[in-house]
Amino acid sequence: MTSKTVAQLLSQDVTLQDVTIKGWVRTFRANRFIALNDGSTINNIQCVVDFENFDEALLKRVTTGAAIHITGELVESQGKGQSVEIVVKTLEILGDSDPETYPIQPKKHSFEFLRENAHLRTRTNTFSAVMRLRSSLSFAVHKYFNENGFNYMHTPIITGSDAEGAGEMFKVSNLDSKNPPLNDDGSVNYKEDFFGKETNLTVSGQLEAETYAMSLGKVYTFGPTFRAENSNTSRHLAEFWMIEPEVAFMDLAGNMDLAEDFMKSVLSYVLENNKEDLEFLDKRLLDEEKQNLKQNEVI
Repeated sequence: MTSKTVAQLLSQDVTLQDVTIKGWVRTFRANRFIALNDGSTINNIQCVVDFENFDEALLKRVTTGAAIHITGELVESQGKGQSVEIVVKTLEILGDSDPETYPIQPKKHSFEFLRENAHLRTRTNTFSAVMRLRSSLSFAVHKYFNENGFNYMHTPIITGSDAEGAGEMFKVSNLDSKNPPLNDDGSVNYKEDFFGKETNLTVSGQLEAETYAMSLGKVYTFGPTFRAENSNTSRHLAEFWMIEPEVAFMDLAGNMDLAEDFMKSVLSYVLENNKEDLEFLDKRLLDEEKQNLKQNEVI
């Protein structure tokens, strides 16, 4: 029997069928109701256990964060909040989770706390929603350009170019930082470095894209770029992914039309395919704003 994802099962109308699923336990209530999630959707699927038919020692291992494999019957849900649920026939523990040490418990955690547990933070609703959105946005970017005749190109990440001074650069060197080879004037002799000259992490793929556009017509880059500016703002990113289309024979009006059409296409894609994630993040933001207002009123 092929294993299904939670998203697939929750979107099915057909019930009374045997299914198999693997995922991580979010909660286990009353020794009977397992909320299972596998990252395919922000929603959990409820798996109902008849505890009298299962070994007590096995059920004690069904803790938050445990990885489990369930087979059972997909039926119409008897409770509120979901259309279908799984009546469990077999349950296998694939990976135990110690409830005394597993940090991601079924409650709201601060971003500061999650930064200290980065390897597990995508188990939370907020980070899993963000990552599914990022994945959809990336796909939508490639989808748009592919459907509009653009050629995707990979520009160098390590480069000797400053891309028309697009930003302060991070240096890349294989020399001994404490004792580099020096020229007669005391400057660093980069001829003895790995590439034989000064190199940096890229701030833009613009220059390479421009040269390719002069032969391929329509190209775009979509990759990591790095800016070493010292910034005091909360929105500065030392590393980010940048989209740079370059088109031969295009005027300013065409450039504006391209940007507008691109944004509409990408946003329409995520609105259609990530509705639940967007709704969750919107609600979370509104709740945060309400909480901040209450705190300010108290102060």
